[in-house]
Order: sequence, then structure tokens, then C-alpha cells
Amino acid sequence: MGSDAAYALQFGGIVREMALVDMNAEMASGEALDLRHGAALTSNQKFTSGSDYGIVDGSDCVVITAGLRRKPDETRLELVNRNVSLFKSILENLKGVKLADGATILVVSNPVDILTHLATDAGFVPPSQVLGLGTVLDTCRFRSLLADHFQVNATDVKALILGEHGDSMVPILSSATIGGVPMSTIPNYEAEIQGVFEFTRKSGAEVIRLKGGAGRAVGVSIKEVVEAIALNSEKILPVSSVQHGKLGISDIALSLPTKVGRKGVVEVLEPSVNDSEREGLHKSAQSLKEVLAQIS
Repeated sequence: MGSDAAYALQFGGIVREMALVDMNAEMASGEALDLRHGAALTSNQKFTSGSDYGIVDGSDCVVITAGLRRKPDETRLELVNRNVSLFKSILENLKGVKLADGATILVVSNPVDILTHLATDAGFVPPSQVLGLGTVLDTCRFRSLLADHFQVNATDVKALILGEHGDSMVPILSSATIGGVPMSTIPNYEAEIQGVFEFTRKSGAEVIRLKGGAGRAVGVSIKEVVEAIALNSEKILPVSSVQHGKLGISDIALSLPTKVGRKGVVEVLEPSVNDSEREGLHKSAQSLKEVLAQIS
């Protein structure tokens, strides 16, 4: 995932310098060299690599993608016992790094909501400067699959998935549109869209089954968030952060529409949802809290 994100960011041309850290220093060096080879045809960027966290000194944004891959029949939350100890060791290493003033931490490793909460609790940057990729990827998948289903341009589809990046994610169908036209105007739309959503929810596992792991869409999703931070664009994205009362949800990290800027979370927006969607989001929050309680 880290190399896919770096590749996407290379084509974005916004990020000036990238440092790739991996326990396998030769692997990191090879990825950096491969990216450097393409620089003459993309943009003015510098690539460094190594296994020492010191190379990220002065970074404006640290993207954490390290973690064990999910098995095809394993939920993201089941990863928690296998990934928490690794993630905590990464956080310990980062505490010894001198980051730039206002630096952000973007968590991609799964289970992303739990690990985003742990990174926030670690306290080496202010809470608003910690965010997780959350349901940015799920929303991207959902919109693309809806576009295929209805045979329209994917960029014309506006539909959100919120809550957990996992089994309890919630599609917000009440506000979904195609080219500004509410999807609710489509006959029997809920049944049609529900099938697309179920495939969306299983898409990560399907990609793992077919090719061993997700990468391309993850990289593009990471690019979307990193560039919103770098450009201070205040773009609204469904990233994960510890919630403080929107829709009555608090004290757990999950995804809600969020303005993303130079210092991470600028503002969490309260989406318009129907009663069923609100209930689903509360169940998602409770599910995550139960897992968090087991490791706290």
C-alpha cells in the first residue's frame, strides 16, 4: 500500500519529497529507486528510503500503512490482535522523530478506526492532527460500482459510506445522487443499491482473494487525503477521527464527512441521515467501542 500511495502521489505532483520506511531496507530502496527513475517524466520530487525512522525528520505528514494483510475470510476487526503490537511499536519509533510544526498522522493500517484511536491517544501530536483513511476507499469503491451498475460516469455519482471501515459500515442512501438527481427517484432503488453495497462491503476481501492484496485504489485514496492536507484545501472527505458528539457519537474514531486541511481535521460535519442510517452509525460506533475496550 505504501508504494502504491507513493506512486499515486508521484503522478499528483503536489508532494515535494517522500521518504519510504520499511524494515526491509533493500525493498524500500528499490521502491524509491523505481520511483526516482520516473521523475523526469512526472514532476520535481525527491525520494529517500531506509529502515531508520530518522529519515522522516521534518515531515509534514506521516502515512502509516504497515501491517499484516487481511486473510480472505478475516474481518478487519479480527486483525486487531495481530496488528496492535506492531502499530504500537511504530508509534514508539515516531515519538523519537522531530516532525514539522503542525505535522499530521494519517493511519491506513487496519483495523484503521481502532488504530486511529490509538494514535490519537498516543498524544505526540494534537488529536485534530491524527486522522485515518476511514471510509474514503469504501466510498470510492461504492461510487465506482454504482456507476457500473447504472452505466454512468463514476465522477457523476455522489454517495457516501460512513462509520466503520469494515463490516458495520453504513451507506448513506438518503442523500445519494447521480448528476444531481436523487437516486431515490429510481424505481426500486433501495433493492438495486443494496446489492451494489453488499458487493462493495466484500470488495476488499475479493481483491485479496483474486490478487493477494488491495493496492491501486488504496493508493489513489491516500493521495486524495494527503493532497487535501498539503494544499490546505479543506476538502470534505469521509476520513476517520475520534468523534465528539456529531449525530450523538463520541469517544470513538470512525468516519463522518470531514473538512481536511493543513493540520488535519478542520471540522467534522454532521450529515443529514434518516432514522435507519442514524441507527446504523450508532451500531457501528458501539461495535468499535467493544473492540477498543478489549485492547485498552
